Amino acid sequence: MALVPFPSQSKPDPAPEEQLDSGKMSFLEHLDELRRRLMYSVIAIVAGCLVSLAFIDKLFAFIFLPLQQMLPNGEKLIYTEPTEAFTIYLELALLAGIILAAPFVMWQVWKFIAPGLYSKEKRFAIPFVVLSSGGFIGGALFNHYLLFRLMWVFLASFSNSYIIFTPKIDPLFDMYVKMMIICGLVFQLPTVVYFLAKMGMITARFLWKNFKYAILVIFIVAAAITPSGDPFSQTVVALPMIGLYLLSIGIAWAVRPARKPVTDDE
Repeated sequence: MALVPFPSQSKPDPAPEEQLDSGKMSFLEHLDELRRRLMYSVIAIVAGCLVSLAFIDKLFAFIFLPLQQMLPNGEKLIYTEPTEAFTIYLELALLAGIILAAPFVMWQVWKFIAPGLYSKEKRFAIPFVVLSSGGFIGGALFNHYLLFRLMWVFLASFSNSYIIFTPKIDPLFDMYVKMMIICGLVFQLPTVVYFLAKMGMITARFLWKNFKYAILVIFIVAAAITPSGDPFSQTVVALPMIGLYLLSIGIAWAVRPARKPVTDDE
């Protein structure tokens, strides 16, 4: 009598989708990873703040002394609340600490999103950290050395024989920080274009073709983010943005995806 083989009890190999799902992190694991990256970032920022506190007087003079020297008739900056100057010192230390820790924080952001990427996409880690950190720091320097000082000269130019401009340091520092953040975000344009071009969503040809529309948008954005509202300050803001746009065109051209060779079968 012939023996009928029993069906195999071994389970079939999982489909590729199932293999992919088995390597994914659960929701709780994502939360734990987020908590860990946030903790590392906070530690880095606190360390940056402690370093900044050691040089706080120099940092304070670095920001406020040039602005005070631009005031007419040698006027000085003032504060009217008992804790106002002390609070500014702490806020300045926090701001400097964030800037110092920016590259490490950007690295932690990348480490959090990297598990969800393919191996070829993980090669973007160094460009992401360098471009994003460099863009923010470049925007902060542009604001400090050029944009805010030009706006300050304009705002201080309305003093005359019967009104004197004696600004408080609290609203002055708030305006300084807001403009620095805006410039830091604007200077992220090359970073955004780099990744969009890598993914094939935009090309250098597309950016160049729409250059005239970009000029219009840039001047509208410059008018929106310039508190003084005068055409000169808007132009000062718009020109670097145009330069960043042209730089982004070069980046999009340099990192364009390689075209697949056409075979005889196609």
